Amino acid sequence: MAATLCGKLITRPAWLPLAQSVRHGSKAVTRHRKPVHFLKQKLLAVTEYIPPKPGPPPGALAPPPKREQEESGLMRILKRDIEAVFKDNTMVAVAQNNSATAEDMLLLKHRLKKHNINVKFFPNQVTRAFLPGSPYRNMETLFVGPTVLLVSKEPKVKQMLLALRGSPQIVLLGASIENTLLSRQGILAYSKLPAITTTQGELVGSLTLMTSQTASMLRHHPAHLSALLQQYIKQQSPEASAEQSPAQPPEAV
Repeated sequence: MAATLCGKLITRPAWLPLAQSVRHGSKAVTRHRKPVHFLKQKLLAVTEYIPPKPGPPPGALAPPPKREQEESGLMRILKRDIEAVFKDNTMVAVAQNNSATAEDMLLLKHRLKKHNINVKFFPNQVTRAFLPGSPYRNMETLFVGPTVLLVSKEPKVKQMLLALRGSPQIVLLGASIENTLLSRQGILAYSKLPAITTTQGELVGSLTLMTSQTASMLRHHPAHLSALLQQYIKQQSPEASAEQSPAQPPEAV
C-alpha cells in the first residue's frame, strides 16, 4: 500500500510525440502590386510638374509701353469739389477715422455744425491726385487710411478741439490754417492764441492812448512844449550820452 501511494505522488514525465511534421519549401507570396486605376493615371498625368522655359535676360527686350488711364467723369467732379473746399475755406483739418460708428459720426457732425464747421469725405485716391499740383502738396502724407476733412470759412480751432474731445475715435493729424500747414502740436499752440477781435481791441486801445497823450501835450503852453523838446534834444546828443556813461577804470599794466 505504501508503494501505491508513493507511485501516485511521483509525477510522470511529459509525453512527447514520436514524429513531428515539418514544412519545407519556399514562402508563399500573398501581396501583389495592384495596377493604378485609369482615372488616377489621368490625374497624375495632368498634375505633373512641367518646369518653365528660361526667359530672355533682363534688358534684352524693350519695356512695354505704359498706358495712361483717362480720368472718369466722377473723378473729375470729385477733384473739382475738393479744389473748391480748399479754396473757399481758411481752415482745412485732416483727421483719421478709427472705426467710428455712424451714430458717433452723426453726433460729431451735430456738434461741429453749431460752430459752422462742416465734415467732408473724399477718397484718398482723389486727394492724392489733387494735392501734388496744388499749394497744399505737403499735406499728402496725412492722407493714409480712412480720413475725414473738417473745414470752416473761419479758423475756429478752439471749437473744433472741444468738439473732438467727445469723439476719441477721430484723431486730429494736421491742418492748413490761413495757408499755413500746422501739425497737431501747432494746432494746439494756435488754439491758445487770443482771438483776433481781442488783439485788435488792444491795438486800438494802445494807439488811442498814444494819440490822447500827444493831444494833451499839444494843449499846453508853447513855452512848456519847447522846454520839453530842448530837454529831449539834450538827452539824444552824443555829449549828454558821454556824460551819462560811467567812467571806466584804467587798465592794469
